[in-house]
Amino acid sequence: MIRRALLLLLASLLLCAGAGQAQAAGYRYWSFWERDAGHWVYATQGPSLARPSDGDVQGFRFAVSEDSADAARPRGKADFATICAKTPARDGSKRVALVLDFGTPSDAPEGETPPAARTVCARISPDATTAEALAAVAKPLRYDTNALLCAISGYPEQGCGEQVRQRQKENHKEQQKPAAEKRNPSDGGPSLGLVAGVAVVVLLGGAAIWQVRRRG
Repeated sequence: MIRRALLLLLASLLLCAGAGQAQAAGYRYWSFWERDAGHWVYATQGPSLARPSDGDVQGFRFAVSEDSADAARPRGKADFATICAKTPARDGSKRVALVLDFGTPSDAPEGETPPAARTVCARISPDATTAEALAAVAKPLRYDTNALLCAISGYPEQGCGEQVRQRQKENHKEQQKPAAEKRNPSDGGPSLGLVAGVAVVVLLGGAAIWQVRRRG
């Protein structure tokens, strides 16, 4: 009976360890952001519905993320005055500053290299949407059948919101780390909690065997 209970406890510890190492799934896609008081805020509307005002700053970031809370923000400082400095105001139009962040190599589809991030000032009609602003300055754009934005300036060439294992993304990041960081002894090994749990099982097993022998 004691041996059976110990085996069940050990099996539970191993299952918990396996669950902790499960590969979480994310999605590779273009996220849409709006600049508010110097901070990036995840847009509540898609670019085909959003209608920015003159002087607004909006951003797009290509990355792998699980959801909007995990999504990577556009990098760099977004300033309308700087981005649109060479695009003077004109009657009958509005200016929207766009930040296009094509992401990192670890987020790129296999065989593709992300272009350098850039900013651009779009001059569009007063009632134009963000999608129209993109079309004016960042062609070619690509959408899927559900109007999901798949590519900006032709990147990426293929794919659209596909599911990606986060483990793959982490492996790309690991390859870019300095050698000293890669040799961290805690990487890839059993967790401290698992080792401690196994040690407890061993100790309990030894105590149980000692008691059985003592009674015999």
